[in-house]
Order: sequence, then C-alpha cells, then structure tokens
Amino acid sequence: MTAVVWGGTFIAGRLVVQSLEPFSAAFCRFAISSICLLLLTLRREGQLPRLQQNQLLQVVLLGMTGIFAYNAFFFLGLKTIAASRAALIVALNPTFIALGSVLFFKDKLTTLKTIGIITSLLGAALAISRGNLLDILTNNLSLGDLFLLGCVFSWVAYTLIGKIAMQQLSPLVATTYACLIGTVALFIPAVMEGFLQGFSQINLITWLVILYLGFLSSALGFIWYSEGVRAIGPAKAAIFINLVPVSAILLAALLLQEEITLSLVLGGVLVVTGVFFTNKA
Repeated sequence: MTAVVWGGTFIAGRLVVQSLEPFSAAFCRFAISSICLLLLTLRREGQLPRLQQNQLLQVVLLGMTGIFAYNAFFFLGLKTIAASRAALIVALNPTFIALGSVLFFKDKLTTLKTIGIITSLLGAALAISRGNLLDILTNNLSLGDLFLLGCVFSWVAYTLIGKIAMQQLSPLVATTYACLIGTVALFIPAVMEGFLQGFSQINLITWLVILYLGFLSSALGFIWYSEGVRAIGPAKAAIFINLVPVSAILLAALLLQEEITLSLVLGGVLVVTGVFFTNKA
C-alpha cells in the first residue's frame, strides 16, 4: 500500500501544479505533514525533544535538503514533464545513495552492487532520452529533467546526513524536525509567488490532492513504511520500493492518460532490476 501511495504522489504532484505554483504546493503539502508528524511525535515520544547544538545543525540540513530542496525540484519538474517519466528519474535514489555511501562512508562496492548501479543508470538514461541515448550525450535534456535530477541529489544528501543524525535521534523525531524546518523555509518563496493572495481561490479538488500529499503520502506513508520495516525487516521492505515507479507509471496511464512507450517500459525494467541488485548487494 505504501508503494502504491508513493507512486500516486507523482500523479498528485502533476495535478496540483496545474492550479498552484511549485513553492506554494510544497508549502501546503508539508504544512499538513508537519502537523500530522508533530501530533504523532507527541503521542509516541511524549514531547518533541530539545536538540543539542550539533543536532540542530543536522536537522536544519535535513530540512533544507530533504524537504525544501527536494520538494522545490519535485514540483518545478512536474510542472513540465510527465509523472511516469519523473517517477523513473526519482527511482534512481537508491543507486546514488549507494554511490554516496561508498564515497562518504567507505561502504564496499561489490560486483553485484556495481552491476546494479550501471543497470539502473542505463534504464534511467533510456527512459529520459525516449530511447535515443545520443540525446543525453548531446545534452538534449529538458529543464524538467534537470529539476528531477535535483530531486535525486537532494534526497541523497538528506539520506547521508540522516544516517549521522539518526545515531542520536529517532527517525520520527528527526523527520518531524526536518519537516518543520523545511516548511518554514518553503513559506518565504511561497509568499513571493503570491500564495497569500491566492489562498482563498484554491478549489476543493486541489485541497483534496494536497491532503493526499500531506497526510496520506507523507505522514501516513511514513508510519506504514515504518510498520512494514518492523514486521518484515529493512532488507525485504527495501525491495517493495521498486514498486513505486511501477505503480506511478500505471496510475499515470490510468488517471492522466499518459502514454506508456516502449522506451519507458524497458527503462523502467532496467531501473527496477538495477535497484534490486543494489539493495540485494
């Protein structure tokens, strides 16, 4: 269910940026998510723990990378490119996280992990170039593609910083602080976009989509995934992440009438296979 909900995030994001500017959409999403996570933290932890000085820097970096930068790139990209295409680019996250772990944490780069990284990169290149790999070599990438690649690097930074931060903070507390900080940071550019003036004009459908993004995808998705990890372990849980781009492509075809091309299917298969090998390693 989490994989399907997260796949639907790309469709919801594509819909919401038709009515709202990117920073306004991101702010609304994480304002709702922050409230939900804050209430959950108070229920489970009793209070929101006070941070030490080094922890404060860590959660600020988490908020600016995983919430502010990631969602700015996410909504800016979805304003111009298809949801299915965006999902395949973002599906590269585990691949680049593995590379980041090798570079910064000296993780071992095994043969299977190397094969997985190369396979997923090839798949993404096939999907992005619509089957013509020479297009990438000639820098024929759209601005939307570059924004979505910005999502990937933002999430890699968030994950690597989180690996350090969560040595002292629980995942729930770290995520809640990151959401609160990221939401505050998103408010400023949202106001500059005219969010306050246009707030009263947001229609019911757009609010329902934002509620999906803020509550179901962000807050409840976090809880469901955490429960899944606790029940079956992180290794098995990670494999289910491969279903996110698959569900996004199918939902985009069903709900947005996006075309499923041969290059998209082949690229998707290679990305999912490569991520599987990377996780398996």
